[in-house]
Amino acid sequence: MPPLGVTRLRLSTGPRADLALAGVVLVLAGVAEGQRLGSDRDATPSAIGAWLLAVAVCAALPLRRRRPVAVGWSTVIGTGIYYLLSTVDGPLVVIPIAVLHALAAQGRTRASVAMAAVMVIGVGAGVLVGGGDVSGTAVFMLTGWLVAVVALGAMRHGRIAFAEEEARLRATQERLRIARELHDVIGHNMSMIHVQASSALHRLHRDSTQAEEALTAIKLGSKEGLRELRATLGVLRQVDEEIPIAPSPGLSGIEDLVSATARSGLDVRIEHSGSPSPLPASVDLAAYRIVQESLTNAVKHSGARHVVVRIRRGDRELTLGVQDDGHGATRAGHGGGSGIAGMTERARALGGTLSAGPGSAGGFIVRARLPFSDHHEPIGGAVDDQNPAGG
Repeated sequence: MPPLGVTRLRLSTGPRADLALAGVVLVLAGVAEGQRLGSDRDATPSAIGAWLLAVAVCAALPLRRRRPVAVGWSTVIGTGIYYLLSTVDGPLVVIPIAVLHALAAQGRTRASVAMAAVMVIGVGAGVLVGGGDVSGTAVFMLTGWLVAVVALGAMRHGRIAFAEEEARLRATQERLRIARELHDVIGHNMSMIHVQASSALHRLHRDSTQAEEALTAIKLGSKEGLRELRATLGVLRQVDEEIPIAPSPGLSGIEDLVSATARSGLDVRIEHSGSPSPLPASVDLAAYRIVQESLTNAVKHSGARHVVVRIRRGDRELTLGVQDDGHGATRAGHGGGSGIAGMTERARALGGTLSAGPGSAGGFIVRARLPFSDHHEPIGGAVDDQNPAGG
C-alpha cells in the first residue's frame, strides 16, 4: 500500500474534457462574432479583437491544472474585456465558471470567491454606467449562478476530503489490527523458541560447551526479542483491550468458517491441492482472514448463491482463489472497498499480491499469492514432549 498522505483533489474531468469544452465555446463564440460581422461590417476591428481574446481565454482552460489560480484570474479578466469589446451575448462566460468550480473543488475557496466577486462587481459597474443590454436582473442571475457554482465546488471538495479521511482511518485501523495479530503470532513463536531452548539445555547429556553456549544465546536472545517485540507493538493495543490467549485462527479452522457462512444461505465448496506441509503462522493467519473477508463480501454485496474456495500449498507460496456466482460488475463498483483494501494490505505485508474483480464468465474473483521461506517455524512448532503445553 502506498504511503498515506494528503492527496491532491482533482475534478473528474480530464484534459480532454477541458479541450472539448474550450473547443465548443470557441466555435460558438466564432459563430456569434461571424453573425455580428454579417450584420455590421463596421464592427470588423472589434469583432476580430473579441475573437482573438476568446481564443486566448479558451486556450488558457487546459492549463488550469498547472497554474489554477493564474488561469482563473486570466479567464475572468479576459472574459470581462471580451464583453466590453463584443456586442453579442456569447458563451465565453462558461470558461471562467468552469474554472471557478474547479478551484472550489480543489479547496481554493477564497480564490474562487474573490474571482466571482470581481465578475459580479464588473457586471454591476456596467449596469451603473449603462453599457450594453445588461440589466439588474442579469446581475442578480449571474450572482446566483456564481454562488451556486462555488458552493457546488466546495461541497465536492468536502465530500472528497471526507472520503479520503475515512479511507485513511480505515487503513490505519486495518494496520493496527494487523499489528496486533502479528504481535500475537510472532510472540507465540518467540515463546516457543524460548521454551524449546530451555528444554534443550535441561536435556543436554553431553558436555558440549560450544553447543551449550549457542543454546544459551538462543534462549537469551529470544527472550530479549520477545520483550522488545511486546514493548514495541504492545503500544498499538487499545488501553482496555484484553490480550488474547487463544491461538490465532488459520486454515485449519476454515471448515468452521464455512459452516458459519452456510447459515446465511451461501453454498461454499473448498478445493485443496498441493503439498500438505505446514504453513508459517503469519501466512496461515493472512490466508484465513482473506478467505473470511471474501466470504463476508460475497454474502453482503454480490447476491451469490455458490462460492468456490481454492487453496493450493506450494513449497514456497500459498495461492488462494475465492470465486462466487454473484453480480461481479455491480460489486466492483460498490462503495464498500475497505475489505479489499484490507486484504491487499495483508498480502503486501507478506510480500505477496492480491487482485479482486469481476470474472470473465460473471461473478467476482479474489486471487491472492502469499510467499514464504522454505525454512520457517510451522504453526504450533514442536514442543518438548515433556512439556506439551509449552509452559
